[in-house]
Amino acid sequence: MEENFNMVAKTLFGFEELLAKELTQLGAQDVKKGVRNVAFSGDKGFMYKANLGLRTAVKILKPIHSFSVSSEQDLYNKIYKMSWENYLKPTGTLAVDATIHSNLFSHSLYIAQKTKDAIVDKFRDTTGQRPNVDLKFPDIKINVHIDRRQCTISLDSSGDSLHKRGYKTATNIAPINEVLAAGMIMLSGWDGQSDFMDPMCGSGTMLIEAAMIACNIPPNLMRKEFAFERWQDWDVDLFEKIEESLLSKTRDFHHKIMGYDKAPSAVSKAKDNVKNAQLEDFIDVKHEDFFKTQKGGDKKLHMVFNPPYGERLNIDMQEFYKNIGDTLKQNYPGTDAWFITSNLDALKHVGLRPSRKIQLFNAKLEARLVKYVMYEGSKKVKYLK
Repeated sequence: MEENFNMVAKTLFGFEELLAKELTQLGAQDVKKGVRNVAFSGDKGFMYKANLGLRTAVKILKPIHSFSVSSEQDLYNKIYKMSWENYLKPTGTLAVDATIHSNLFSHSLYIAQKTKDAIVDKFRDTTGQRPNVDLKFPDIKINVHIDRRQCTISLDSSGDSLHKRGYKTATNIAPINEVLAAGMIMLSGWDGQSDFMDPMCGSGTMLIEAAMIACNIPPNLMRKEFAFERWQDWDVDLFEKIEESLLSKTRDFHHKIMGYDKAPSAVSKAKDNVKNAQLEDFIDVKHEDFFKTQKGGDKKLHMVFNPPYGERLNIDMQEFYKNIGDTLKQNYPGTDAWFITSNLDALKHVGLRPSRKIQLFNAKLEARLVKYVMYEGSKKVKYLK
Protein backbone atom coordinates (compact mmCIF):
# COMPACT_ATOMS: atom_id res chain seq x y z
CA MET A 1 0.00 0.00 0.00
CA GLU A 2 1.24 3.49 -0.88
CA GLU A 3 1.48 5.75 2.15
CA ASN A 4 -0.59 8.90 2.45
CA PHE A 5 1.16 12.27 2.55
CA ASN A 6 0.06 15.90 2.84
CA MET A 7 -0.60 18.01 -0.23
CA VAL A 8 -1.85 21.51 -1.03
CA ALA A 9 -4.09 22.38 -3.97
CA LYS A 10 -3.84 26.02 -4.98
CA THR A 11 -6.84 27.80 -6.47
CA LEU A 12 -8.28 31.23 -7.32
CA PHE A 13 -9.87 33.51 -4.73
CA GLY A 14 -13.50 32.55 -4.12
CA PHE A 15 -13.15 28.93 -5.24
CA GLU A 16 -11.87 27.43 -1.96
CA GLU A 17 -15.27 25.95 -1.07
CA LEU A 18 -15.71 24.44 -4.55
CA LEU A 19 -12.23 22.93 -4.49
CA ALA A 20 -12.71 21.44 -1.00
CA LYS A 21 -15.93 19.83 -2.24
CA GLU A 22 -14.23 18.51 -5.40
CA LEU A 23 -11.41 17.03 -3.32
CA THR A 24 -13.84 15.37 -0.91
CA GLN A 25 -15.83 13.88 -3.80
CA LEU A 26 -12.63 12.53 -5.40
CA GLY A 27 -11.74 10.83 -2.11
CA ALA A 28 -9.20 13.16 -0.45
CA GLN A 29 -8.67 12.93 3.32
CA ASP A 30 -8.07 15.63 5.97
CA VAL A 31 -9.48 18.37 3.70
CA LYS A 32 -8.86 21.88 5.14
CA LYS A 33 -9.72 25.16 3.42
CA GLY A 34 -7.23 28.04 3.39
CA VAL A 35 -7.10 31.28 1.37
CA ARG A 36 -6.63 30.46 -2.33
CA ASN A 37 -5.67 26.93 -1.30
CA VAL A 38 -7.01 23.70 0.21
CA ALA A 39 -4.80 21.27 2.17
CA PHE A 40 -5.53 17.53 2.01
CA SER A 41 -3.86 14.14 2.18
CA GLY A 42 -3.76 11.14 -0.12
CA ASP A 43 -1.33 8.67 -1.70
CA LYS A 44 0.65 8.87 -4.95
CA GLY A 45 -2.31 7.58 -6.98
CA PHE A 46 -4.50 10.27 -5.48
CA MET A 47 -1.93 12.93 -6.42
CA TYR A 48 -2.23 11.74 -10.04
CA LYS A 49 -6.03 11.72 -9.71
CA ALA A 50 -6.12 15.27 -8.28
CA ASN A 51 -4.05 16.61 -11.19
CA LEU A 52 -6.23 14.85 -13.76
CA GLY A 53 -9.62 15.39 -12.18
CA LEU A 54 -9.83 18.72 -10.33
CA ARG A 55 -11.53 21.54 -12.23
CA THR A 56 -10.81 24.42 -9.84
CA ALA A 57 -7.17 23.68 -8.87
CA VAL A 58 -4.28 25.53 -10.52
CA LYS A 59 -1.49 23.48 -8.85
CA ILE A 60 -1.00 20.44 -6.64
CA LEU A 61 2.00 20.87 -4.32
CA LYS A 62 3.63 18.11 -2.27
CA PRO A 63 5.33 19.67 0.80
CA ILE A 64 8.58 17.81 1.66
CA HIS A 65 10.05 19.99 4.42
CA SER A 66 9.02 22.82 6.71
CA PHE A 67 11.19 24.91 9.05
CA SER A 68 11.46 28.34 10.65
CA VAL A 69 13.83 30.75 8.98
CA SER A 70 15.58 33.85 10.37
CA SER A 71 17.78 35.11 7.52
CA GLU A 72 18.86 34.41 3.96
CA GLN A 73 21.91 32.51 5.24
CA ASP A 74 19.69 30.45 7.54
CA LEU A 75 17.45 29.60 4.58
CA TYR A 76 20.49 28.58 2.51
CA ASN A 77 21.88 26.37 5.32
CA LYS A 78 18.59 24.55 5.95
CA ILE A 79 17.94 23.91 2.28
CA TYR A 80 21.55 22.72 1.86
CA LYS A 81 21.01 20.15 4.63
CA MET A 82 17.99 18.53 2.94
CA SER A 83 18.35 15.09 1.26
CA TRP A 84 17.99 16.32 -2.31
CA GLU A 85 19.39 13.03 -3.69
CA ASN A 86 15.95 11.49 -2.89
CA TYR A 87 14.35 13.73 -5.52
CA LEU A 88 16.99 14.59 -8.10
CA LYS A 89 20.00 13.05 -9.83
CA PRO A 90 23.28 15.04 -9.67
CA THR A 91 23.04 15.63 -13.44
CA GLY A 92 19.29 16.39 -13.39
CA THR A 93 17.50 19.68 -13.96
CA LEU A 94 15.47 21.89 -11.65
CA ALA A 95 13.41 25.07 -11.52
CA VAL A 96 12.49 27.05 -8.39
CA ASP A 97 9.72 29.54 -7.74
CA ALA A 98 8.97 31.34 -4.49
CA THR A 99 6.04 33.13 -2.85
CA ILE A 100 6.83 35.39 0.10
CA HIS A 101 4.57 36.89 2.79
CA SER A 102 7.20 38.13 5.21
CA ASN A 103 8.90 41.29 6.49
CA LEU A 104 12.21 39.39 6.64
CA PHE A 105 12.44 38.89 2.88
CA SER A 106 11.26 41.23 0.21
CA HIS A 107 12.22 39.64 -3.09
CA SER A 108 10.80 36.30 -4.20
CA LEU A 109 13.21 35.98 -7.16
CA TYR A 110 16.17 36.37 -4.83
CA ILE A 111 14.79 33.67 -2.49
CA ALA A 112 14.31 31.34 -5.48
CA GLN A 113 17.92 32.01 -6.53
CA LYS A 114 19.23 31.37 -3.00
CA THR A 115 17.31 28.06 -2.87
CA LYS A 116 18.71 26.99 -6.23
CA ASP A 117 22.26 27.88 -5.09
CA ALA A 118 21.93 25.77 -1.92
CA ILE A 119 20.72 22.70 -3.88
CA VAL A 120 23.35 23.03 -6.61
CA ASP A 121 26.16 23.61 -4.06
CA LYS A 122 25.09 20.56 -2.06
CA PHE A 123 25.32 18.29 -5.14
CA ARG A 124 28.64 19.82 -6.24
CA ASP A 125 30.15 19.38 -2.77
CA THR A 126 28.94 15.77 -2.33
CA THR A 127 29.19 14.35 -5.87
CA GLY A 128 31.39 16.69 -7.87
CA GLN A 129 28.51 17.14 -10.34
CA ARG A 130 25.78 19.77 -10.41
CA PRO A 131 22.18 19.90 -11.65
CA ASN A 132 21.26 22.60 -14.15
CA VAL A 133 18.35 25.00 -14.25
CA ASP A 134 15.68 24.27 -16.87
CA LEU A 135 12.69 26.59 -16.65
CA LYS A 136 10.65 24.79 -19.33
CA PHE A 137 10.91 21.04 -18.58
CA PRO A 138 12.80 20.50 -15.31
CA ASP A 139 13.06 17.07 -13.66
CA ILE A 140 11.74 18.69 -10.49
CA LYS A 141 9.98 21.99 -9.96
CA ILE A 142 10.43 23.32 -6.41
CA ASN A 143 8.09 25.74 -4.67
CA VAL A 144 9.34 27.82 -1.72
CA HIS A 145 6.63 29.38 0.42
CA ILE A 146 7.61 31.74 3.24
CA ASP A 147 4.87 33.00 5.55
CA ARG A 148 6.41 35.36 8.14
CA ARG A 149 9.20 33.10 9.53
CA GLN A 150 7.81 29.73 8.43
CA CYS A 151 9.25 28.24 5.26
CA THR A 152 7.69 25.29 3.41
CA ILE A 153 9.54 23.55 0.58
CA SER A 154 7.27 21.65 -1.82
CA LEU A 155 7.58 19.74 -5.05
CA ASP A 156 5.21 21.07 -7.69
CA SER A 157 3.51 17.95 -9.06
CA SER A 158 1.62 19.82 -11.81
CA GLY A 159 4.28 21.81 -13.66
CA ASP A 160 2.44 24.29 -15.87
CA SER A 161 -0.68 25.73 -14.22
CA LEU A 162 -3.59 23.27 -14.44
CA HIS A 163 -5.71 25.83 -16.31
CA LYS A 164 -3.66 24.80 -19.36
CA ARG A 165 -5.92 21.89 -20.16
CA GLY A 166 -4.42 21.14 -23.56
CA TYR A 167 -7.49 21.69 -25.77
CA LYS A 168 -6.92 25.35 -26.54
CA THR A 169 -4.76 26.05 -29.56
CA ALA A 170 -6.55 29.22 -30.59
CA THR A 171 -7.45 32.15 -28.34
CA ASN A 172 -9.01 35.51 -28.99
CA ILE A 173 -8.23 38.98 -27.66
CA ALA A 174 -9.33 38.54 -24.03
CA PRO A 175 -9.54 34.82 -23.28
CA ILE A 176 -10.86 33.60 -19.93
CA ASN A 177 -8.74 31.28 -17.80
CA GLU A 178 -10.11 27.71 -17.91
CA VAL A 179 -10.10 27.32 -14.10
CA LEU A 180 -11.98 30.62 -13.73
CA ALA A 181 -14.51 29.46 -16.36
CA ALA A 182 -15.03 26.07 -14.66
CA GLY A 183 -15.39 27.67 -11.23
CA MET A 184 -17.93 30.22 -12.48
CA ILE A 185 -20.01 27.46 -14.09
CA MET A 186 -19.88 25.42 -10.87
CA LEU A 187 -20.81 28.46 -8.73
CA SER A 188 -23.75 29.05 -11.07
CA GLY A 189 -25.13 25.64 -10.09
CA TRP A 190 -24.97 24.19 -13.63
CA ASP A 191 -25.57 20.46 -13.36
CA GLY A 192 -26.05 19.40 -16.98
CA GLN A 193 -29.84 19.11 -16.55
CA SER A 194 -30.83 21.92 -18.95
CA ASP A 195 -29.65 23.67 -22.10
CA PHE A 196 -26.56 25.88 -21.67
CA MET A 197 -25.57 29.00 -23.56
CA ASP A 198 -22.61 31.38 -23.74
CA PRO A 199 -23.84 34.28 -25.92
CA MET A 200 -20.36 35.90 -26.17
CA CYS A 201 -18.31 32.74 -26.38
CA GLY A 202 -14.95 34.04 -27.64
CA SER A 203 -12.63 31.07 -28.09
CA GLY A 204 -15.15 28.67 -26.53
CA THR A 205 -13.64 28.09 -23.08
CA MET A 206 -16.94 28.37 -21.20
CA LEU A 207 -18.69 25.98 -23.61
CA ILE A 208 -15.97 23.34 -23.33
CA GLU A 209 -15.79 23.54 -19.52
CA ALA A 210 -19.62 23.30 -19.34
CA ALA A 211 -19.62 20.20 -21.56
CA MET A 212 -16.89 18.54 -19.49
CA ILE A 213 -18.85 19.26 -16.29
CA ALA A 214 -22.10 17.96 -17.81
CA CYS A 215 -20.44 14.72 -19.00
CA ASN A 216 -18.17 14.40 -15.95
CA ILE A 217 -15.10 14.30 -18.22
CA PRO A 218 -11.82 14.82 -16.29
CA PRO A 219 -10.60 18.32 -17.25
CA ASN A 220 -6.89 17.57 -17.68
CA LEU A 221 -6.96 14.40 -19.80
CA MET A 222 -5.55 16.26 -22.79
CA ARG A 223 -2.55 17.83 -21.08
CA LYS A 224 0.77 16.97 -22.69
CA GLU A 225 2.60 16.57 -19.41
CA PHE A 226 2.47 16.81 -15.62
CA ALA A 227 5.63 17.54 -13.63
CA PHE A 228 5.35 14.26 -11.67
CA GLU A 229 6.04 12.31 -14.88
CA ARG A 230 9.72 13.32 -14.51
CA TRP A 231 10.00 12.30 -10.86
CA GLN A 232 12.15 9.34 -9.84
CA ASP A 233 9.12 7.45 -8.49
CA TRP A 234 6.91 7.99 -11.60
CA ASP A 235 4.58 5.02 -12.01
CA VAL A 236 3.07 4.94 -15.49
CA ASP A 237 0.95 1.83 -14.81
CA LEU A 238 -0.64 3.43 -11.75
CA PHE A 239 -1.27 6.64 -13.74
CA GLU A 240 -3.03 4.73 -16.53
CA LYS A 241 -5.16 2.86 -13.99
CA ILE A 242 -6.22 6.18 -12.39
CA GLU A 243 -6.98 7.63 -15.84
CA GLU A 244 -9.18 4.63 -16.70
CA SER A 245 -11.08 4.79 -13.42
CA LEU A 246 -11.85 8.51 -13.97
CA LEU A 247 -12.94 7.86 -17.55
CA SER A 248 -15.29 5.09 -16.42
CA LYS A 249 -17.31 7.71 -14.49
CA THR A 250 -18.27 9.86 -17.48
CA ARG A 251 -22.03 10.23 -18.11
CA ASP A 252 -24.46 10.98 -20.92
CA PHE A 253 -25.75 14.47 -21.59
CA HIS A 254 -29.16 14.98 -23.22
CA HIS A 255 -29.41 18.77 -23.68
CA LYS A 256 -27.78 21.39 -25.89
CA ILE A 257 -24.74 23.61 -25.34
CA MET A 258 -24.76 26.67 -27.60
CA GLY A 259 -22.24 29.43 -28.20
CA TYR A 260 -22.68 32.71 -30.09
CA ASP A 261 -20.14 35.33 -31.05
CA LYS A 262 -20.46 38.23 -33.44
CA ALA A 263 -16.80 38.03 -34.52
CA PRO A 264 -16.30 35.42 -37.27
CA SER A 265 -12.68 34.95 -36.12
CA ALA A 266 -13.86 34.05 -32.59
CA VAL A 267 -16.40 31.56 -33.97
CA SER A 268 -13.75 29.75 -36.01
CA LYS A 269 -11.36 29.65 -33.01
CA ALA A 270 -14.12 28.32 -30.76
CA LYS A 271 -14.95 25.62 -33.31
CA ASP A 272 -11.26 24.61 -33.51
CA ASN A 273 -11.00 24.34 -29.72
CA VAL A 274 -14.27 22.38 -29.42
CA LYS A 275 -12.89 19.97 -32.04
CA ASN A 276 -9.57 19.65 -30.16
CA ALA A 277 -11.53 18.83 -27.00
CA GLN A 278 -13.48 16.19 -29.01
CA LEU A 279 -16.78 17.71 -27.87
CA GLU A 280 -18.41 18.52 -31.24
CA ASP A 281 -21.28 16.14 -30.42
CA PHE A 282 -22.34 18.36 -27.52
CA ILE A 283 -21.49 21.93 -28.56
CA ASP A 284 -22.88 24.10 -31.35
CA VAL A 285 -21.15 27.43 -32.12
CA LYS A 286 -22.83 30.06 -34.32
CA HIS A 287 -21.94 33.45 -35.75
CA GLU A 288 -24.61 35.63 -34.09
CA ASP A 289 -24.89 39.03 -32.39
CA PHE A 290 -26.48 38.21 -29.02
CA PHE A 291 -28.43 41.51 -29.03
CA LYS A 292 -30.30 40.35 -32.17
CA THR A 293 -31.17 36.88 -30.89
CA GLN A 294 -33.95 35.36 -28.87
CA LYS A 295 -34.46 32.17 -26.94
CA GLY A 296 -35.80 29.26 -28.92
CA GLY A 297 -38.50 27.14 -27.27
CA ASP A 298 -39.73 27.29 -23.71
CA LYS A 299 -37.23 24.94 -22.05
CA LYS A 300 -35.19 26.24 -19.12
CA LEU A 301 -31.93 27.88 -20.24
CA HIS A 302 -28.75 28.27 -18.20
CA MET A 303 -26.49 31.08 -19.42
CA VAL A 304 -22.94 31.89 -18.27
CA PHE A 305 -20.73 34.41 -20.05
CA ASN A 306 -17.81 36.81 -19.85
CA PRO A 307 -18.75 40.09 -21.55
CA PRO A 308 -16.05 42.62 -22.50
CA TYR A 309 -14.99 44.87 -19.59
CA GLY A 310 -13.65 47.70 -21.71
CA GLU A 311 -10.12 46.86 -20.53
CA ARG A 312 -8.88 45.53 -23.86
CA LEU A 313 -11.86 46.05 -26.14
CA ASN A 314 -12.96 49.52 -27.06
CA ILE A 315 -16.77 49.76 -26.64
CA ASP A 316 -19.34 52.12 -25.13
CA MET A 317 -19.77 50.32 -21.80
CA GLN A 318 -23.02 52.03 -20.70
CA GLU A 319 -24.75 51.24 -23.96
CA PHE A 320 -23.34 47.71 -24.08
CA TYR A 321 -24.47 46.72 -20.57
CA LYS A 322 -27.88 48.32 -21.11
CA ASN A 323 -28.22 46.12 -24.23
CA ILE A 324 -27.36 43.04 -22.18
CA GLY A 325 -30.19 43.87 -19.75
CA ASP A 326 -32.69 44.69 -22.49
CA THR A 327 -31.92 41.52 -24.49
CA LEU A 328 -32.27 39.30 -21.42
CA LYS A 329 -35.49 41.01 -20.34
CA GLN A 330 -37.20 41.02 -23.72
CA ASN A 331 -35.87 37.91 -25.47
CA TYR A 332 -34.82 35.37 -22.86
CA PRO A 333 -37.69 34.38 -20.53
CA GLY A 334 -37.09 31.26 -18.41
CA THR A 335 -33.36 31.90 -18.26
CA ASP A 336 -30.87 32.00 -15.39
CA ALA A 337 -28.18 34.37 -16.68
CA TRP A 338 -24.79 34.66 -14.98
CA PHE A 339 -21.88 36.79 -16.09
CA ILE A 340 -18.61 38.11 -14.70
CA THR A 341 -17.37 41.68 -14.96
CA SER A 342 -14.70 43.84 -13.39
CA ASN A 343 -16.48 46.96 -14.64
CA LEU A 344 -18.61 47.52 -11.54
CA ASP A 345 -19.90 50.89 -12.83
CA ALA A 346 -21.20 49.30 -16.01
CA LEU A 347 -23.31 46.87 -13.95
CA LYS A 348 -25.56 49.78 -12.94
CA HIS A 349 -26.64 50.12 -16.57
CA VAL A 350 -27.97 46.55 -16.94
CA GLY A 351 -31.29 47.83 -15.56
CA LEU A 352 -32.04 44.60 -13.71
CA ARG A 353 -31.50 43.71 -10.07
CA PRO A 354 -29.05 40.82 -9.64
CA SER A 355 -30.30 38.05 -7.35
CA ARG A 356 -26.70 37.14 -6.46
CA LYS A 357 -23.29 38.83 -6.51
CA ILE A 358 -20.10 36.87 -5.83
CA GLN A 359 -16.68 38.51 -5.50
CA LEU A 360 -13.99 36.91 -7.72
CA PHE A 361 -10.82 38.02 -9.48
CA ASN A 362 -10.19 37.80 -13.21
CA ALA A 363 -6.38 37.75 -13.27
CA LYS A 364 -5.57 40.79 -11.09
CA LEU A 365 -8.89 42.56 -11.70
CA GLU A 366 -11.45 42.47 -8.90
CA ALA A 367 -14.69 41.25 -10.45
CA ARG A 368 -18.27 40.23 -9.65
CA LEU A 369 -20.09 37.14 -10.82
CA VAL A 370 -23.73 38.24 -11.00
CA LYS A 371 -26.94 36.31 -11.50
CA TYR A 372 -30.13 37.58 -13.17
CA VAL A 373 -33.26 35.43 -13.15
CA MET A 374 -35.54 35.96 -16.16
CA TYR A 375 -38.95 34.58 -15.24
CA GLU A 376 -41.42 33.07 -17.69
CA GLY A 377 -44.10 35.76 -18.13
CA SER A 378 -44.17 38.43 -15.45
CA LYS A 379 -42.77 38.08 -11.97
CA LYS A 380 -46.17 38.91 -10.49
CA VAL A 381 -47.75 35.90 -12.17
CA LYS A 382 -45.04 33.66 -10.79
CA TYR A 383 -45.70 34.78 -7.25
CA LEU A 384 -49.47 34.27 -7.63
CA LYS A 385 -49.11 30.63 -8.68
